[in-house]
Amino acid sequence: MDEKAKTTKIAIRVFLAMALFLTTVDLPAQETRKVISNPAPAYPETAIAPDGQIKITKIIGGHPLLVNAVEETLESWKYAPAGAETTATLEFRFNP
Repeated sequence: MDEKAKTTKIAIRVFLAMALFLTTVDLPAQETRKVISNPAPAYPETAIAPDGQIKITKIIGGHPLLVNAVEETLESWKYAPAGAETTATLEFRFNP
């Protein structure tokens, strides 16, 4: 595995750890307050290199076992080549 791939994998794991930590924080409900702004959460974006290889992934949450399954699967994904780098928003749902 080259240095760039190692760095990307480490960055993904750090981001995943932070996302999992933030989802476990128990914030007190403030149901009596009026909502002024409630933007939708950002979904994960995957950067796709011009040659079609997935370059960077950002995992926003999920059970670690399922996140690992998605990460491993994304390593074998490939898109059609394009003139420039693009991003794609992906959401994976596991239904038994």
